[in-house]
Amino acid sequence: MEPQEPDLTAVPVTTVLTALADDVRLQIVRALAEGGESACGSLDFGVSKATRSHHLKVLREAGLTRTRAVGTSRLVRLRRDELDKRYPGLLDAVLAPRPPA
Repeated sequence: MEPQEPDLTAVPVTTVLTALADDVRLQIVRALAEGGESACGSLDFGVSKATRSHHLKVLREAGLTRTRAVGTSRLVRLRRDELDKRYPGLLDAVLAPRPPA
């Protein structure tokens, strides 16, 4: 059974921004933007499996990612094209390199 992703037209920008406000979730989005589709288990950011699953669920429910099952694996990818169409420039702004401190 595939997880359900929302239609982005029903997702307010505040939901997307709230999902991106967490450092671990932002790291996941950056990794997906750079590397494309990844196995959920390969996204290791120093958190437990349960915490990683929670972050992936938040991203999915906010419309940022799409998850598909392949055998016993779950592959996750960024919904980049859909997000760029719905919220032009948002991901570019969020994923832009940070200026040096």
